[in-house]
Amino acid sequence: MTIQRIKPGPRMSGAVVHGNTVYLAGQVAQESAGKSVTEQTKEILSIIDSLLAEAGTDKSKILMANIWLTDMGTFQEMNAVWDAWVSPGNTPARATVEARLAAPAFKVEIAVIAAK
Repeated sequence: MTIQRIKPGPRMSGAVVHGNTVYLAGQVAQESAGKSVTEQTKEILSIIDSLLAEAGTDKSKILMANIWLTDMGTFQEMNAVWDAWVSPGNTPARATVEARLAAPAFKVEIAVIAAK
C-alpha cells in the first residue's frame, strides 16, 4: 500500500494518506495567530477543508477530531464555529482538551483523521 504525503516539510507533513485513511497534522492559525478563538478556529477549519480536498475527501468523512484549547473557558466560542462548520449527520468522534500550545499566539489546534 502506498503512502502519499501532502505538504511535506522537514519536520512533518500537513497530511498523510495511507490506503483509504487521511491523517492530518495538528493545524494552527498562521494568519489569525494572536486573534480570537473564533477567528483562529475559522482559519483552522478552512485549512482542514483544503487539506482534505487535496487528499481526495471532505469533512463529511472525518472519523476523529482532536482539539486543543489553551483555555477551556473558550470551549463554547470554539464550539460555535465548529457547530456551524461540521457536516450535519456526519459528526466525528471528538476529544477536546486544554493544553499549552507551541506558541502563545496560538489558542486552538485541531487534528483530524478522515476516510477517503
